[in-house]
Amino acid sequence: MLVTGGAGFIGSHTCVELLAHGHAVVVVDDFSNSSPAVIDRIDKAAGRPITALHEGDLRDSSLLRSVFEAHPIDAVIHFAAKKAVGESVELPLEYYDVNVSATTSLLRTMLAHGVRELVFSSSCSIYGQTSTVPLGEAEPAAPTNPYARSKWFCENIIADACRRYPELNAVALRYFNPVGAHSSGLLGEDPRGVPNNVMPYMMQVAIGRRPELQVFGGDYETPDGTCVRDYIHVMDVADGHRVALSQLEPGFSVFNLGTGVGTSVLGLVAAFREACGVEIPARVVSRRPGDVAMLIADPARAASAWGWRTTRDLHAMVRDAWEFQRLNPYGYEAGLVVGSGQ
Repeated sequence: MLVTGGAGFIGSHTCVELLAHGHAVVVVDDFSNSSPAVIDRIDKAAGRPITALHEGDLRDSSLLRSVFEAHPIDAVIHFAAKKAVGESVELPLEYYDVNVSATTSLLRTMLAHGVRELVFSSSCSIYGQTSTVPLGEAEPAAPTNPYARSKWFCENIIADACRRYPELNAVALRYFNPVGAHSSGLLGEDPRGVPNNVMPYMMQVAIGRRPELQVFGGDYETPDGTCVRDYIHVMDVADGHRVALSQLEPGFSVFNLGTGVGTSVLGLVAAFREACGVEIPARVVSRRPGDVAMLIADPARAASAWGWRTTRDLHAMVRDAWEFQRLNPYGYEAGLVVGSGQ
């Protein structure tokens, strides 16, 4: 099993889930938004090690070829990508180059080596600005920013490849807003630089690394004026990838991963205060380009086809995210705090 971007937030948790269910895991990561320290923590959290780590960029065809020649890869879960909405507006060409080129390079190498199973990390941002609540997979794509468009392009490329090469089986998982952390505190979300997502930013405010949470927009047509999202525990997302891998069918398909429950940004702040007893200074500022008011999943298709449902609620999401931040106040590079018991 090859996991691209396996040292990233969702990738690392998925590696743990795969290892826990007996899969052999090979990771490729360029560590552009992750840390090499994650790999040892994956091994500890899973109770068994990954098979191999290869550092590099998926656009490097010689690197990919060497990985497939060195290991008996039978399937791929593809996470490796740039993923920040705001940054993508500032750096559109870089997003298209990294996200789209990496996917085409991976597909070519898979086909050249007879690997036909692919689970693609997609995004609910593909749906864009919509009044439909909740969102089913049949909702038309209307991406509003380069990040979302890059994911939409990749889905179409994979679908075209499946039509041309009928032996290729692929699924795109459009998950909503992954948050939380592994319950051990060993793994969590630790982006490089200033976090682009609300949960890691909020955790850094809570631990004292940043003065306040900036809430982008307070005038949306939502109950409290702030954006509403379907937050989903990262371990539920990881489990969804494992299940998708076992349920692959011929051709290309799309599935949502979400809870079906929406929470506003201010609601998330309140949930954290209630679950963890920590106050978060928050200030509403102007809207961020590319954001939409409301995104909530209709997860019925995955439930019907696979029997997959989320098992962790918002309380568990904020509790586990805080446990990781508390034990790792300055992230992976600084290590676990003394007395953590890990």
